[in-house]
Amino acid sequence: MPKKKEEKKKSIEEKLAMQKESMWLSLKKSEIKKAMKFAEDYKKFLSEAKTERETVDYIIREAEKKGFKNIEKFKKLIPGDKFYVVNRGKSIALGIVGKKSLDRFHLVVSHIDAPRIDLKPNPLYEDGDAALALFKTHYYGGIKKYQWVSRPLALHGIVYTKDGKKIDIRIGEDPDDPVFVIPDLLPHLARKVQGDRKLFEGIKGEELQLVIGNMPIEDEDVKQKIKTMILKILNDKYGITEEDFNSADIEIVPAAQPRDVGFDRSMVGAYGHDDRICAYTSLRAILEIENPTYTSIAFFYDKEEIGSDGNVGAQSNFLEYVLAKVFSIIKPNYKHIEFLEALYRSKTISADVSAAINPIFKGVHDMKNAAKAGYGVVISKYTGHGGKYGASEATAEFMAELRALFAKHGVQYQVAELGKVDEGGGGTIAKFFSRYGMDVVDIGPGLIGMHSPFEVVSKMDLWSAYKAYKVFLNQ
Repeated sequence: MPKKKEEKKKSIEEKLAMQKESMWLSLKKSEIKKAMKFAEDYKKFLSEAKTERETVDYIIREAEKKGFKNIEKFKKLIPGDKFYVVNRGKSIALGIVGKKSLDRFHLVVSHIDAPRIDLKPNPLYEDGDAALALFKTHYYGGIKKYQWVSRPLALHGIVYTKDGKKIDIRIGEDPDDPVFVIPDLLPHLARKVQGDRKLFEGIKGEELQLVIGNMPIEDEDVKQKIKTMILKILNDKYGITEEDFNSADIEIVPAAQPRDVGFDRSMVGAYGHDDRICAYTSLRAILEIENPTYTSIAFFYDKEEIGSDGNVGAQSNFLEYVLAKVFSIIKPNYKHIEFLEALYRSKTISADVSAAINPIFKGVHDMKNAAKAGYGVVISKYTGHGGKYGASEATAEFMAELRALFAKHGVQYQVAELGKVDEGGGGTIAKFFSRYGMDVVDIGPGLIGMHSPFEVVSKMDLWSAYKAYKVFLNQ
């Protein structure tokens, strides 16, 4: 008799309680094999695209292989046409005209910038006491500054010379390249200087200075011999002078390649998962769909990590510009109210990462509302901090719509928050799209070590994000 009661209780639990399991167990072996191959492609992308400019160049190359063309080449747009729009080489949109072309839009919106360190406008100086040449820097976004010292670093970016010539810079990625370093203080002498500092102040912003040379030039008439040697090397190789740094975008990123993590190779460790993991998965998604019902567009923005400001961020009018271009080509005499109504009816995924449970610091998570590595892409009904400040919250109706869509297409997901209510928080670009009246929700993989130079993600969550974005754009 007791045995029957136990069986009945289990049956009720299975029927009523939420059941989630690791994708490593729920997926067929054949699909896991596809996911592992997908992760290899993703690692190659991360190696190639370490800045927003490099990411835009990569997106254009891959899009043109699939038949996407610059929207300026279209005199008309019909269902199935594939277009792209570039914004100053730092953000981009890829779109496919749907069968119901102007009824509404389905958007997946990610950002392609990542926390890093930038050069100051006048970066180069010589420290005669140390006999070193260095670059002064200004960090970009929410980094833990102490994580960036005593590790190999690379320089990526562009320089415009005084005569307008564009020079591409990428130093530190090839095995034969030199690398650069921000030196930490040896522990033998650090007790008084760093010992009393709080963790986040262990390295201060002005202490993030990049060592770039030690060799003096052989010229008795030169006062700053090491600095001058660096300028000579840069001029000989690239044709640039010191003043050309005033018209440069040069970023300092980890000089490391993506690697498999774990004996089982189940995870990918790399710089830039936030948010290029969402950029890559949404790129692959839109490249692989044909003839969607609604016009589907993937946006890739810059500047999210510093508030989405500026003319290439999500607070710019790039969204309106792209959609108005589409409207004007399909229906040149459209009324503004038609445009607004299409925006109002549109559906958007803000494709941004979440936090997976950190096993060492579980206390910051509400474990009932925390994401597990390998359990699928994370749906965040809202983001923000404290009492939901700065949040864009998806409606119950939109959440139900997505649940049904993902269930129909076998997309495994989990619903979670970033952390405990008063622990902290974070924002995404969702709120900048919800202002148009469209439905918006944040969906992205959970990361361990977010914003560090080496973030970690489960390959299952990478795969789940790709599937989620693809079925959304193609529904």
